[in-house]
Amino acid sequence: MKKASTKTSSDKKLKISPATTAVYGKRDRSLDKDVEAPQLPPSYWAGASIGKYFRPLKTQISLRIDNEVLDWLKSKGEGHLVRINEILRERMASER
Repeated sequence: MKKASTKTSSDKKLKISPATTAVYGKRDRSLDKDVEAPQLPPSYWAGASIGKYFRPLKTQISLRIDNEVLDWLKSKGEGHLVRINEILRERMASER
């Protein structure tokens, strides 16, 4: 049995805006000493991954597609079912 992959297409890198850095500079410095909830600088979060370990719930279905479409998907190599999901996810995101 193959090990489940945690890599998804939703993995994005966090970008810190200048506005966020400015707000951090104006923060209440008395909160910096709170060991339970430390005030971490924006540079700490720069380049952090968002959604790296998120795996959406999936439902098994039966799907009928044209043979020509299936042949095209399989011609791209292994993972034709993953490609179908990616194509549908891209379409869903573009329509939102």
